Amino acid sequence: MNQKRPATSEWVSKMLAVLKTGNTAAALAQIKATTSSKDLQQLHAALEKAQLLKQLKAVDIAISDQLQALASPRLSRSP
Repeated sequence: MNQKRPATSEWVSKMLAVLKTGNTAAALAQIKATTSSKDLQQLHAALEKAQLLKQLKAVDIAISDQLQALASPRLSRSP
């Protein structure tokens, strides 16, 4: 069986471009605002493949924190 890897999302491509320009503040804001764990995992994998995670430690931490937040159960408010 031939399984294709899922295509990288447009958001991941844009985030990589933002990070390549050195605008980590904008990248961190986007990471904290995303609601897609799939996109975050793809971004982490792309950064890992490019061996940029050691240079972008704050981005690595933000991705991990956001993945953890998305995996956590939501607190609901009673009416």
